[in-house]
Amino acid sequence: MPSSDHDVARCDSCGARIRWTTTAAGKALAVDADPDEAGNTAVYRDGAGRLRSRGLSSERPTLEHAEWRARPHVASCTRPRPPRRSVPRQRTGVRAPRWQGWPR
Repeated sequence: MPSSDHDVARCDSCGARIRWTTTAAGKALAVDADPDEAGNTAVYRDGAGRLRSRGLSSERPTLEHAEWRARPHVASCTRPRPPRRSVPRQRTGVRAPRWQGWPR
């Protein structure tokens, strides 16, 4: 359970209270600041005091040690950002073929 609000931030889109965590893969994940029993993410503080998170899966479905349940903020944001549109790269010119003996 979070004991203080010193690491609480505000969502840029909706203004809700969030906490930034780091996943096992090293990615940043925003979770709602308050614990949620319906959440599917386990959040805990590591030895250095950083917030870490992991998804509750069928392999590890229960909370361990000092973890608490949270909901990823992307699931509860009232004004999510639109997804980024992939723009195809504009290709210009022609790449020269590798001729025998080129480049020297």
